[in-house]
Amino acid sequence: MALRGNWMYENNGGTCVAIAGADYCVIAADTRLSVGYSIYTRDYSKICKLADKCVMASSGFQGDLKALQKNLAAKHLIYQHQHNKQMSCPAMAQLLSNTLYYKRFFPYFTFNILGGLDSDGKGCVFTYDAVGSYERVGYSAQGTGAGLIIPVLDNQLKSPSPLLLPAKDAVTPLLEMEAVDLVKDVFASATERDIYTGDKVEILVINASGIRQELMELRKD
Repeated sequence: MALRGNWMYENNGGTCVAIAGADYCVIAADTRLSVGYSIYTRDYSKICKLADKCVMASSGFQGDLKALQKNLAAKHLIYQHQHNKQMSCPAMAQLLSNTLYYKRFFPYFTFNILGGLDSDGKGCVFTYDAVGSYERVGYSAQGTGAGLIIPVLDNQLKSPSPLLLPAKDAVTPLLEMEAVDLVKDVFASATERDIYTGDKVEILVINASGIRQELMELRKD
């Protein structure tokens, strides 16, 4: 986790989770920023609002994350001036993929989840690797606690296989409050085993009314 020798990246830890529903999206991340066994701060937001109905949560190297957020904000501002409207969530997903792929030979060391509402008002979640490969899914987790959280989400949500024909909607059957409760449960669970996840979880709920934020305390050791 710590910076070593001539290795120019470091992993600042943390975990991100997103769940897409029929008319909402829940996206969450913890607020601990650490390196190795040192905690830099207990109150660091890993979630960035990119547009009115589009939010990105990221884990990895926070220096690269800030550079990536600035890059996306600048491109979105140009888009708004040219088209006189905000970018949709699927369009922002493609922009993020292109931005990451452009840097593939010296990549942003960030692992991102994009969540929001599409043009039909349905919840959407896009999950990424560090070089821009992405997929629209019903739920996702990234970061140091992802290996602990994904099996629970697989068990509870049972997303349809993308190989099934005809293709099914990648949205979960949960109600909005049930999805928020599930996110709280998986973070409380992951915090017990992952030392890089903790302190607080920041939860954003995106629906037709806008974006609502919730905070929940986690373990601080």
